[in-house]
Amino acid sequence: MKTIKFGLKSSEVYYLNELLEKLKYSVIVSDYFGTQTNKAVKDFQLKNNLVVDGIVGIKTWSALIEKSKEGFSSNNKLLSEQNLIDFSMAHNLELAIVKAVNEVESGGKGFLVDGRPKILFEGHIFWKELEKRNINPANYANTNNQDILYKNYTKKYYLGGAAEYTRLEKAIRLNPDKKFSDAAKCSASWGLYQIMGFNAVSIGYASIDEYVKKMYLNEGEQLKAFGMFLAKNNLIGLLRNKKWADFALKYNGPAYKTNKYDEKLMKAYTKFSI
Repeated sequence: MKTIKFGLKSSEVYYLNELLEKLKYSVIVSDYFGTQTNKAVKDFQLKNNLVVDGIVGIKTWSALIEKSKEGFSSNNKLLSEQNLIDFSMAHNLELAIVKAVNEVESGGKGFLVDGRPKILFEGHIFWKELEKRNINPANYANTNNQDILYKNYTKKYYLGGAAEYTRLEKAIRLNPDKKFSDAAKCSASWGLYQIMGFNAVSIGYASIDEYVKKMYLNEGEQLKAFGMFLAKNNLIGLLRNKKWADFALKYNGPAYKTNKYDEKLMKAYTKFSI
């Protein structure tokens, strides 16, 4: 496991925050090693007879994993080489292209340490999904629900990790009507590629429940959903022709330039095609 420290942003930091959260530390589960994470790491090191330097190296990693008694360790849920080969054949894409897109566009891993698929709940989408079902969200918008139901986009209420399921479940419990459950599940992004639930039926699933069930199975199923999303939005051809900028624009939006997604895709493709 890579050594990480304060100020770093990486998938390893996300995993670190998951472990710290599981150990009841008050951290926001994200890929940024910020002040809260630094404080939690030092406290963990102090309580476990480690050097208190805030640096997560092999000794701290080993202690964290041992103390958290991580329940999700089975490789049968993780993405395999065969999954990528099957994807490339199904969509008539070079394997190097598939590997490049997977490296750049995936979220590092599709599952939490407890084995549930990674999600992010969007309260402004929940507002829209309720409206689609002829439910007035304003009737449920109050101070008790401000973290799950709001009209405009904000990152303010993101918690990350397992805590996103707390938000999702709270949304589901707003009303026993199945419409609320469906709307809530449609308002979360799911798995390795964080495809929003509201896409489920349009890309080929029978229902949002079928989509969620598939997301729980393994990262191979999450990759299939990603392919269905790309095909529905006519993005496969752009990849096949290596039109990195056009693909990045349509998949990531105008911000792709700032984040250099097209350059990252091209570099990853070059690496995998050697």
